[in-house]
Amino acid sequence: MHSAQELVSHVEALASLPTVYQRIREQLDSPDGSVLEVARLVSADPALTVRLLRLVNSALYGYGGQVDTVNRAVQILGLQQVHDLVLAMSVSAVFSGIQPERMEMGRFWRGSVMCALAARTIAQGCGLPSAERLFVIGLLADLGHLVMYQTVPALAAEAQDCADRGEEALHMAEQRIVGCDYAEVGATLMDHWRLPPFFAEVVGAQIVPRLGGDHSFDAAILHVASALVQADRRGEASSAAAERIAPSVWSQLNMSPESLSRIREEAELNLAAYVSLFFPSLKMR
Repeated sequence: MHSAQELVSHVEALASLPTVYQRIREQLDSPDGSVLEVARLVSADPALTVRLLRLVNSALYGYGGQVDTVNRAVQILGLQQVHDLVLAMSVSAVFSGIQPERMEMGRFWRGSVMCALAARTIAQGCGLPSAERLFVIGLLADLGHLVMYQTVPALAAEAQDCADRGEEALHMAEQRIVGCDYAEVGATLMDHWRLPPFFAEVVGAQIVPRLGGDHSFDAAILHVASALVQADRRGEASSAAAERIAPSVWSQLNMSPESLSRIREEAELNLAAYVSLFFPSLKMR
């Protein structure tokens, strides 16, 4: 049996995020954090500059080509959003060379982007000011599986097979077969990267949102978004995903199960565009 800490520690490629992200994080954490310094840091990385400007001018933000400098982008978005977006793009860079056994990366990132889009849509519908941050957390939510398939692929695949046969929920199969589940591993990775605590708390509670403490509402959003992705992976109708979500979660979010099909349609409509924004070299099947 394996612990989440053991699995994360054994993935050497995940040891750290790019230096540019670390420096932007330092600016965010500093009481003297500077928009100009963050713009300078981003501008020093040509590839990151291009991707950030493409993203700001995309439908996600709606500036339609009007933002043509990093300085302007940082001023519009603010330090927090730039931090989150650079984090998302850095994750793409960290995992670019990883090809886990028994995992098709195009399919994996398709699900991650769908989770991000769904989480953002749900958060917007709930009136949360942190809707854009939920997009980034949705993008990172399933990283635990990437670690598991990199370190214990046979065990991870066995747990998935059990879940696909309907024998037990995936996280329960993983706890029994591997010793930990994908949410635990993902949260441990967030801590390993020294991300703001919010990330680990929400990712770690996505299976049982009430365990998220002060962030249980955000965890409930991620829980619903993840159920939608699971239905997409299985080729199921949205109603099947809705049935797996506890009534208490719908009540907490003040949502109806019927709303899941609309959220799914919106995510699917934007999916290809956002995969190309965050993972431009990725080929999806």
